[in-house]
Amino acid sequence: MEAPLLPHHPGEPSHPNSPDPVYWVTPRHLAGDDGMLAERIGDTLADLGWHMWPTARDTLLYVSPDGLRGAEWLLAAYPFKLGGLSVAWQLSARRYANSAMTEWNAYFTTGVPYEALADLLLAIDAREAPNVPFDGAEVVIDALSARGWVRDVDRPRTTATDPGLSSSVSLEPVPPLVQDADPRPDLFGWQAWAEPALGAPYLWCASFSASVPHELVAVFASSLASSVPVPRRTLPKSAEGRLIVRRR
Repeated sequence: MEAPLLPHHPGEPSHPNSPDPVYWVTPRHLAGDDGMLAERIGDTLADLGWHMWPTARDTLLYVSPDGLRGAEWLLAAYPFKLGGLSVAWQLSARRYANSAMTEWNAYFTTGVPYEALADLLLAIDAREAPNVPFDGAEVVIDALSARGWVRDVDRPRTTATDPGLSSSVSLEPVPPLVQDADPRPDLFGWQAWAEPALGAPYLWCASFSASVPHELVAVFASSLASSVPVPRRTLPKSAEGRLIVRRR
C-alpha cells in the first residue's frame, strides 16, 4: 500500500570509485542516508538506553525505559510508501506506558539524513511528556527561517523551502495510513521531502501525524537545514550537481 505524496520513485545512490572514501557533504537535506539509516539510528537508540526486540514481522522495535516512546525499523515489513519510497522508521509516543494506542506517529523513508532523525530522537527522549505540545505551528517555520530557508509567499506560516528549491517542509493534509490518536478526518500534519530537481524522484520523505508536537518537528527541521557538513561514503546520484563535496 502507498500513501500518495507524489507519484515518484526512488533514485539510485552513486558509489565513488576509490575504495571506502569519506566525503564531507552539504547541504544536509540532499546528503542521503549513506545506506546506514538502520545502523546509525539503532546506535543512537542504544546510547539512549532504549530496549530493542525483534518482532514476528521481521522489524526491530525500540522502546524507551519509561515505555512512553517507541521507534520501529519497518523496512522488512514493507508497511507502505511515501512518495514512492519505502517507510523505514516509525516513531511514536504514548500518554501512558500501558496504553495500546499511540498518541502520535511519525514516518521516515529511506534516504532521510540520519543526523536529522537522530536529533529528533534525542529531543523526544529528553521530553518529560512526549505527547504534550507546548508551542504553536509557527515554531517550525521559524526554525527553518533561522537557517536561511525561504517562507512560501502564499503560505508564510506553514511552508518553507530551502534556497535551492530542492526540499520543503509544509503543513499539509495527512496522507493515508498515517496514524494518529485524533480520529477526525481531514487533519493536517507536517510533511517534509527532498526533490533534487523538478520532476525528479524523491530522495526522501517524512510524514508527521497531526498530534506530533510542533516543537519536535522544529528540531527535525532545524537539523535538516543545518549548514554543518556531514560525512558520507556514498552520494545520492539524483543529487549530483546539487551537493558541495569535500574529500577527507
